[in-house]
Amino acid sequence: MRAAWVLLTALAALSAYYVYLPLPGTVSDPWKLMLLDATFRAVQQTCHLIHYLRLSHHLIVLNYLICTFDKLKSVSSEDINITDAVFDGVEVRVFEPPAKGDEELKRSVVYIHGGGWALASARTSLYNNLCRIMAESLNAVVVSVEYRLVPEVCFPEQFHDALRATKHFLQPDVLTQYSVDPSRIAISGDSAGGNLAAAVCQQLSKDEHLTIRPKLQALIYPVLQAFDFNTPSYQQNMNMPVLPRYVMINYWIDYFNGNYDLAHSLLINNHTALDVGQALSFRGRLNWTSLLPSSFKKNYKPVIQTTGKAEIIQQIPALLDVRAVPLLAENETLRLQPKTYILTCENDVLRDDGVMYAKRLENAGVEVTLDHFDDCFHGCMIFTIWPTDFSAGIQTRNSYIKWLDENL
Repeated sequence: MRAAWVLLTALAALSAYYVYLPLPGTVSDPWKLMLLDATFRAVQQTCHLIHYLRLSHHLIVLNYLICTFDKLKSVSSEDINITDAVFDGVEVRVFEPPAKGDEELKRSVVYIHGGGWALASARTSLYNNLCRIMAESLNAVVVSVEYRLVPEVCFPEQFHDALRATKHFLQPDVLTQYSVDPSRIAISGDSAGGNLAAAVCQQLSKDEHLTIRPKLQALIYPVLQAFDFNTPSYQQNMNMPVLPRYVMINYWIDYFNGNYDLAHSLLINNHTALDVGQALSFRGRLNWTSLLPSSFKKNYKPVIQTTGKAEIIQQIPALLDVRAVPLLAENETLRLQPKTYILTCENDVLRDDGVMYAKRLENAGVEVTLDHFDDCFHGCMIFTIWPTDFSAGIQTRNSYIKWLDENL
């Protein structure tokens, strides 16, 4: 009996050691976040073991587990009609509220889900729930884009999928089919979906043949650059759940179909060192010392290598492709962007991506709302369903929908 108690005590201690992470005192629901992160790490480690044994790619296994345990059928109700469709070869899920009285046309949101360009789905409960609530709260038609994922495809195919689906929806006859007001359309997304939304919005703004363009863009903790992995938020939150810095770097490598051996060089900014000529023209567009407020810069110092590895850019030119890194777009493109909402979280490596994009857009003359949350973390907005229900998720989702309701 005594041996059993000793064993149980040891297991409890090991479990607590595995789960516990030192978190900032401002983070909401800290123990719940620790448990969520421990679950993610355990599942990811299992998937990496399967990858190491060459049984399958770890992202395929991870996404299979996510979708197997969380996949929903298209279930309509009296409040929302949910249908799956194909827009120019790209699968989408459409959420339509019923007509109200004499109302003829509805506003609309094209939504692009996150997941590091590799995980999740428009059909999982997390995004199904978000888009249903958006459609109900806004009385809007929500089109959730089911773009193809890594490793099935890599950049630029995710961008092309999102662009094709959006351009198809913006056709007058398609908008008429869904009773959508062509002057009240937003494009939106979270994390990697925010990256795709920003890139698509930039591309649409330069398309001279389009007669209908989005009225708004709304980006939720978007990932917007792979130029500098040592911005203050990357340094401050390098080990923060649920997106540590090394995980974000690996997502970039997977998106570009690169080699994991490059991860350390990317982490110390060898790919954008002063002797890497290809990066020189972009340096001024991502100077966080001038783009960030002092409250974010704190005492952090820029990490700029004098000599680096130019061959990284030669191997992965997409690191400087604005379709992948919208924060590096030229000012002429930024001036064409619509009214913009950007939500950022203090406890997120991507905080500064969103803040810098907001500043660059503002400098270009675009009306921007930067909605910053001191107690929230990356990915929180989709975590509103038990057992992953966070007060941070409700808080950010309500603020996001409120802005859309007031501006769309």
